[in-house]
Amino acid sequence: MANKTYFAGLVGGIKSLCTGLGVTFRELWTPKVTERYPENRKENIIPERFRGTLVMPHNENNEHKCIGCGICQMQCPNDSIEVVTEMVETEDGKKKKILKQHIYDQGKCMYCMICTRACPQGAIEFAPEYECAVFDRQALVKTLNQPGSKCAEKPKPAKPAAPAAPAAKPAAAEPNGAAPAATPVAPAADDKKAKMEAAAKKAEENAAAAKAAAEEALKAAEAAPEDAALKAAAEEAQAKAAKLATVAANFQKKLAEM
Repeated sequence: MANKTYFAGLVGGIKSLCTGLGVTFRELWTPKVTERYPENRKENIIPERFRGTLVMPHNENNEHKCIGCGICQMQCPNDSIEVVTEMVETEDGKKKKILKQHIYDQGKCMYCMICTRACPQGAIEFAPEYECAVFDRQALVKTLNQPGSKCAEKPKPAKPAAPAAPAAKPAAAEPNGAAPAATPVAPAADDKKAKMEAAAKKAEENAAAAKAAAEEALKAAEAAPEDAALKAAAEEAQAKAAKLATVAANFQKKLAEM
């Protein structure tokens, strides 16, 4: 009985060895697919949706789309973004907040893409850059806005054309022969309603973006229930979304009362 067991194991071992050698010899003659990095940098194709590093696109006039609202900083669960702003006085004497520095710490980033989805202006995005290895972690802290850059001015919406005044009826002469009294002319329609409509639309866009960011943060928190930081970030994102939804509703209410 022991001999049968021994020979059965021997035959099984030889069969397994032959199977492995067959795979080895078959792969010996198949074409190789080894990537010769870094020699193949020029031929290497990176998918468009690859999340390599966060960037802030600038146009040919060194202008970006960031308005310094700080939503990306608030939504980032790892505190890898810091938005530094300052108040300046415009030519017409009004106060305006502008971006001074958009600091991104790639060493803390987990590439969740919540910041790009929460940005109401589409000012930041992930570029397919994968060569980010450094010897010093401080080199991973980057300022995304270029020196001397500024926020691109949006074209002002055209004012709605005033409705055409109805043709005036010939006025009846006064009994004493005096000239008829002039009919008061309605003042030209101002653009207050148009501004309110633009503000309401912007509030709705911000509320939708905040809602999407809150949903992403909630999914991340549900995927890692033991992570207290993700849970806190999800709660903060939900509170922010609720606040922006209330603001959008108030704008719609004011617009309906006009």
